[in-house]
Amino acid sequence: MVDSRPRGRRGRKSSGGNELRFIPLGGLGQIGKNMFALEYGEDIMVVDCGLMFPDEEMLGIDFVIPDASFLFENRERIRGIVLTHGHEDHIGSLPFILPKLNVPIYGTRLTLGMINAKFRDSCPDYKPVTNEVAAGETFRLGCFEVTFIAVCHSIPDGVGLGIETPVGTVVHTGDFKLDPTPVDGRITDYSTFARFGSKGVLLMLSDSTNVERQGFTQSERIIGRTLERLLRQHRSKRFVVAAFSTNLHRAQQVIEVASRFNRKVSLMGRSMIQNVTLAMELGYIHADQNVLVPMEEANKVPNDKLIVLTTGSQGEPFSGLVRMSKGEHRFVNLGQGDVVAVFATPIPGNEKFVSRTINRLFECGCEVVYDRDQEIHVSGHAAREELKMMLSMVRPRYFVPMHGEYRHLVRHAKLAQEMDVLAKNTFVMQNGDVLSLSDSKAQVKKGAVTSGAVLVDGMALGEMQNSLLRERQEISEEGLVVISVAIDRDHRLLAPPVIESVGFLHMEDAEQLRKELQKNVEESFRPDAEGKRENTDKIELRIRSRARNVLRRYSRTPPLVKPVITIVEN
Repeated sequence: MVDSRPRGRRGRKSSGGNELRFIPLGGLGQIGKNMFALEYGEDIMVVDCGLMFPDEEMLGIDFVIPDASFLFENRERIRGIVLTHGHEDHIGSLPFILPKLNVPIYGTRLTLGMINAKFRDSCPDYKPVTNEVAAGETFRLGCFEVTFIAVCHSIPDGVGLGIETPVGTVVHTGDFKLDPTPVDGRITDYSTFARFGSKGVLLMLSDSTNVERQGFTQSERIIGRTLERLLRQHRSKRFVVAAFSTNLHRAQQVIEVASRFNRKVSLMGRSMIQNVTLAMELGYIHADQNVLVPMEEANKVPNDKLIVLTTGSQGEPFSGLVRMSKGEHRFVNLGQGDVVAVFATPIPGNEKFVSRTINRLFECGCEVVYDRDQEIHVSGHAAREELKMMLSMVRPRYFVPMHGEYRHLVRHAKLAQEMDVLAKNTFVMQNGDVLSLSDSKAQVKKGAVTSGAVLVDGMALGEMQNSLLRERQEISEEGLVVISVAIDRDHRLLAPPVIESVGFLHMEDAEQLRKELQKNVEESFRPDAEGKRENTDKIELRIRSRARNVLRRYSRTPPLVKPVITIVEN
C-alpha cells in the first residue's frame, strides 16, 4: 500500500466540513475531457486528466482541456491524481495541468508508460512523480483508500476504482465493458465490484457512452475473425489496416492473424509505432520479431505477404492512411492490388474527414472495407444490459452517470431508477456542479466551482470565453480588412492609409471603396475643436467605426476591420 499523507502548507480551507464533495471538472455532457475531484476536509484526490478534440467551428484549435482553476487554487490539498487508463480523453491534459500542480500520479504499468512517453515528447523539462499500482492493489491518498479494479476496455490495463472515504464508499466504473473473452484474457473483475456492493456503496459513478445501445457489446475477438475472413477472400492482395493507435488489442490480433497467414506486418504512423513498441517492451503485445518489418523495407515484401497497420481511421489530416490516400506517403503507393480495412467507426464530428478519405481510397482503385455490417469495429464501452449488470452488482445508494453527452446521462439515470435506485438519489450533473454527501443527505449545488474549457492552439492556451474564436469565425465567414496608418508623435498622418483585404473584395477591383475608406480614415486624424488629439486607442476605435460604416454600404455583413497604427519617431 502506498501512503500519501497531507504535506506542506495548507491550501484554501475546505468548504465541505464533514461532507464528501464530488466535483466534476470535465466529462459530463460531452465525450472527452474527463476529470473529477473528490474532496473531504483538507484532502482532495483527482481522477483522470483528459482532453477533448475540437468541434468544426473551433478553427485552428488543436484540442480542448478542462479548466482546472479549482485545482490550481487548492493545489496544496491535492494528494494525487489517479488515472483509470491511457486514452487521450483521460490523460491528454496532463502536460498542461500536472506541472502547475506538481503532485504524484497513480496508474497501472501501461498507463504510466504512455504518460512518461508523452512527457518526453511534449514536456521534456518536467519529470512526473509516478506510482505504479496493479489491479487489485490498494493505496492511500490522505483520507481516501483507493482500490484498483480490473476492467475490460479498448486499451489494456484499464481499471475502475473503489474509493473508501470517511463518509462511505465511492465506486467509479471507469470506461468498461463486460467482455467474456478478452484478447489478453483479463476480464472485468466482477467479484470485486460485487464485494464493494455487498459491503454497501454510497455513490456510484458510471460510464454512460453506450447507454442507448441495446444488449451487450460484442467481444473484441470478432476483429480477428473479420481479418481472417478478408485474408481468405483476397489472398493475392496487400492489406492496409487502419485502427486507433491505442487499441493495442486490435494490433495484437493483426499481428497474430498475420503470423497464421504467413504475412509480415509493417507499422506506420508515429503514434502507432510508438504505442505498439511500448506495449511490446512492457509485455502487453506479444509478437515474433520476424513478423514485423520496418516501414522502410515494406516495399521489399510481396503484396500477398504484407499487412500494413497504420493510423488514420478518423481521417486525421497528417495520419498514415490519409497521406496514402493522397499519394503522399513515402513508402506506400496504393492501387488496385490493395485492400484497405478501416477497423473503426467515425467519432461524432469526424464523419466528413473519414468520408473524404474513403472516397480518395476508392479513387486510388483500392477495395475498401468500412461498413458496420462487415464487423470492422467493436466498442470499448458497455451496452445497456451490461450497465444493468454493473448496477445490480454495485447496488449504490446514490448514482451519478458520467462520460457521455447530456442525453446519455439522462437515459443512464433512468436506467438506474429501473434498477431500483431511487429517483431522488440519481443526479444528472454538469461540469462545475458539486454533489455534497453525508451520512444523512445528498445535495447538488449548481455551478459551485469554476469549470469550462481551455483551448490549446499549439502550446498556447486561452479561455473558451475570449474573443479568439469569435474573431476567427468572423474572418472565416466575412473576411478581413486591414487598415495601416503611419503617424508622428503628435498623431499627424504622415502618408495616405494603406488598405488591404483578405477574404473580402480585392481592393484593386474596388477603387471607389478604397477611396471612400481612405477619406474616412484620414478624417479620423483631424483635431477636435479644442485642438486636442485623441490617444491611439481612441483613434483605432474611430478608424474601425468609420470603416465599418463605409463597408456596410457595400456588404450586408461587413468584414472584420483591423487597424494597424505605427508611430514614427522624428
